[in-house]
Amino acid sequence: MAYLCTSLTNIYPTDMHTREEKLQAFGRLLDILEELRVKCPWDREQTFDSLRTNTIEECFELTDAIADHDMANIKKELGDVLLHIVFYAKIASETGDFDICDVCNALCEKLIYRHPHIFGQVDADSSEQVMQNWEKLKLKEKGGNRSVLAGVPRSLPALIKAHRIQDKVRSVGFDWEQRDQVWDKVAEEYGELKAEVASMDEDRMEAEFGDLLFSLVNAARLYGINPENALERTNRKFIKRFNYLESRTLAQGKDLKQMSLAEMDAIWEEAKKEE
Repeated sequence: MAYLCTSLTNIYPTDMHTREEKLQAFGRLLDILEELRVKCPWDREQTFDSLRTNTIEECFELTDAIADHDMANIKKELGDVLLHIVFYAKIASETGDFDICDVCNALCEKLIYRHPHIFGQVDADSSEQVMQNWEKLKLKEKGGNRSVLAGVPRSLPALIKAHRIQDKVRSVGFDWEQRDQVWDKVAEEYGELKAEVASMDEDRMEAEFGDLLFSLVNAARLYGINPENALERTNRKFIKRFNYLESRTLAQGKDLKQMSLAEMDAIWEEAKKEE
């Protein structure tokens, strides 16, 4: 393993920091956490359960920084996430379950096992083949008895979960033969939703709206669009335009609640032109 890591370092040199500097920095982090766990009342009290919600928050803060392409904040938020990883490993070491060394070794072994086209004799000339091999190997890790969808976290946001579900079943061949076939499904689901809207059955409307969203996520996947990124892009665009609407309204000494929709639409069009 040491030879493998050294050889990869030679293949991909970096001019940022040496390997020794990186290991020293990681060791410093471990040392600091060791001291905090002993001397700091707050750090001493933390458990897996107490850290869980904070970990979720840190991950979302990281994704915000990534969406903003803010490298300074990406670095900061990566540090916060790394702290949580090291913290969990420290807590587990105190109960004798595992430590950070076990975490790293388990990850290394998994990466080697799931990349037989790099560390073994398997051929994979495209990312599609790599992903198919990856999913097959994941099933083998559980003796072949694990469900294809068992690895999808229950707590994933619904939009991301839908994309992940569809991506996983695709890896075992459950997909459209031609990607343009998905639009017939989208049209079908839209028609079923319109029928339920006409009947005003709230439960059925919700069910059919979910089906329509699921089919649209599927269409996005087939055309190489990340639906989460696409929706967040629209969210940010809407926020920017609405903030423009608010600021222009205030500058005119008006109140949004007292404006007509036509007046607001006129300023909205100004915001679009400003882009």
